[in-house]
Amino acid sequence: MVKLSVIVPFYNVQHYAPDTLKSLRANAREDFEFVLVDDCSRDETPEILARAERELPGAVLVRHEQNGGLATARNTGIDRARGEYLTFLDGDDWLAPGYYPQLVAAMDELGCDFVRTDHVQCTGRARAIHRVPQGRRGVVLNPREAILPADRSTSVDYAYAWAGIYHRRLVDRGLLHFTHGLRTAEDRPWIWKLHREADSFAALGLLGVYYRRGVASSLTQIGDVRQLDFIRAFDQVIEETARDPEADKLLPKAVRTYCAIMAHHLGSIERFEPAVARQLRSLSAAALKRLPQDVLAQVMDSMDAQRAGRLRRLRRRPTATARTVTV
Repeated sequence: MVKLSVIVPFYNVQHYAPDTLKSLRANAREDFEFVLVDDCSRDETPEILARAERELPGAVLVRHEQNGGLATARNTGIDRARGEYLTFLDGDDWLAPGYYPQLVAAMDELGCDFVRTDHVQCTGRARAIHRVPQGRRGVVLNPREAILPADRSTSVDYAYAWAGIYHRRLVDRGLLHFTHGLRTAEDRPWIWKLHREADSFAALGLLGVYYRRGVASSLTQIGDVRQLDFIRAFDQVIEETARDPEADKLLPKAVRTYCAIMAHHLGSIERFEPAVARQLRSLSAAALKRLPQDVLAQVMDSMDAQRAGRLRRLRRRPTATARTVTV
C-alpha cells in the first residue's frame, strides 16, 4: 500500500526541476509515490521529467495536453494519488533529505486530518524561516477555532498547500481539491474550506520545505491578468463562509483578509500592465460593493489609514462593467 503521495506540478521550470527531483530522490521510500504533473510545459521540462519517470523511485508521470494552471494540475495529481496521506510540492522548490519520512511519522502519531508545517523562504541566497501562525505545536486542535481572531494573522492566512500533509479521508469528503482554473490565490478557498469543515489538525515546527521566491516566471512576479484571479478566489471564500452556521463570527476575518489583499495589489498597481491595472480597479470596486456592507464598514474602520483610504476611494468609484483582458 502507498503510504504517501507527493503531488508535484511542473510548468516551464527547466532550470529548477533537476534540484526538485534530486530532493525527491533524497526522500524516496518504498511506500512513497511521486505524482509528477507536467502542465504542458514548452521548455525542456518534459524531457527532464521523462528521465525522472525512469530513474526516480516511485515516480508517476502525468502530462496535460493544455496548460490548466496550478490548481488544475494539483487536482490531476490528487485524482491519480493512491496514498493514505497526500502532500504537495511546487516544481521549482526543494526539500531537505529525509523530510517526508519525518512528516509521515508525525502524522501517524497525531492521527489528525491534516498537519501544517513551517518552511524556509529562499530569495536568491537569503534564507528566512516562516512559521505557521499557531502557537500550540504538536497537539491536535480544532481547525475551526484557529480561524480567528479577525485582526491577527492566523492559520487561514498561511495558505501554502505544500506546507503540510493531508489524510486521504479529506479527499473522500471532497475537501482537498482546489477550485478548477484558478491561476493565483488557489490556496485561499482551499485553506478556508479545510479550516471550516475538517475535524482536526496540528501545527509542527518541522522544517524541510525550501520555497523559492523571486522566480521570474512565477505568477507572484508577473503583473498580468492572471493575478486578478485573487478576486474570484476571495469571492468564493466570502460566498462559502456566508453560508456557514457561524458566518457572523467568521465573515469579519474573511472580509478583512480580502480587503488586505486588495489593498496590497492596489498599492503596487504600477507593476501591472495598464489595461490590467484598469481592470483591477474596476473589479475591486465591484467586489467591495458585493461584500456585506456592515462588515466592510467595520473592517475599514479597523484598518490602518493608508490601506483604508485606498479602499474608501475605490468604494466611492462608480462601478462600470470591466472589459475582460485575456492572455
